Amino acid sequence: MNRPIADSSKDPTAGLQCYQVGGAVRDALLGLPVQDRDWVVVGATPQDMTARGFTPVGRDFPVFLHPLTHEEYALARTERKSGQGYRGFVVHCAPEVSLEEDLLRRDLTVNAMAIDAAGHLIDPHGGRQDVSQGLLRHVSEAFVEDPVRILRVARFCARFSEFRIAEPTLALMRKMVEHGEVDALVPERIWQELSRGLMYARADRMLDALEACGALARMLPALSQTWSDSEVRAALRRSVNCDLPLPIRWAVLLHRLAIDQAGAVQTAVRAPQACSELAQMLIREQSELRRRDHDPQTRLTLLERCDALRKPDRFDWLLTALTCLQEDVDPGGNLWRRALGAARAVQAGVIAQAISADPASTRTERIRAAVAQARCAAIARASAS
Repeated sequence: MNRPIADSSKDPTAGLQCYQVGGAVRDALLGLPVQDRDWVVVGATPQDMTARGFTPVGRDFPVFLHPLTHEEYALARTERKSGQGYRGFVVHCAPEVSLEEDLLRRDLTVNAMAIDAAGHLIDPHGGRQDVSQGLLRHVSEAFVEDPVRILRVARFCARFSEFRIAEPTLALMRKMVEHGEVDALVPERIWQELSRGLMYARADRMLDALEACGALARMLPALSQTWSDSEVRAALRRSVNCDLPLPIRWAVLLHRLAIDQAGAVQTAVRAPQACSELAQMLIREQSELRRRDHDPQTRLTLLERCDALRKPDRFDWLLTALTCLQEDVDPGGNLWRRALGAARAVQAGVIAQAISADPASTRTERIRAAVAQARCAAIARASAS
């Protein structure tokens, strides 16, 4: 049956049953700034939406971008479990799906509220009360069908430090781990949630939540073994308190692992190159960086091993990460920064021009040796100052 389309020249949503849903409603109740608004549309078809100028963007179910605000509008839907993992679902999307049915499929009660066009709160699962009590509680037993929800709940613990997980919900999370649901999570999705959680002020609570339900030991067993180490917790806390970038937070989280263990963790989540390289470098070099008795040649060798001459900003991150590992304000960092600055100030091109013409291999070797000698001398002077 064709539906009448209202004049949408000024308002594409005119005549549609639109409800603001999810995190925007929750954050408004918490008095937090609302960053992104998501909407559910009831009683419409994909054809209705495109006729009004909405752009379809959903891959697994009908989601559309508003032609003016570019906010996301999803058609109301239900889901039925059809297999293991977070993609094992059959989605049913039709005009007869109600708002209440759509809210029922959501993960937590605090995310299962809606606001209608008149500004009235629709709260069939007690989300408002759970917001006021700081409780992360599942909406229904269907929570166990999607392992991503374990990661999301843990991330919410990091973001909302005053919230706690309801005991029945924690029990469901443990059940999901025991039944192997988390084994179906792909590395990219794990990293997406972990990396977001690490940037919140209570990143440690995310890891505590994953540990409490057994997910950390299942997904990242090596990291689970070191997370109980008070030094690891303190290092992560310092990196968070100093509002340091994600690669530094990731590096200090992994710094007590062996190289091969860190490699396994980073493969399991497919950490980005910047995070992976910094973590490996911190694990490998932390002991040497703390020493203050290196001779100039040893300092230059380490700088070259870390590719610091070409990537000084990354080396500075490495030194900053080192400060998070202990209470010292700067365990040798200034010495290394002076050494790097001195080595980089050496003009290799000028030295090369001064080397007389020889057979190519001999001249190259002489240039390399002369540049290294000049850099060692510069490092010696910088260290003595």
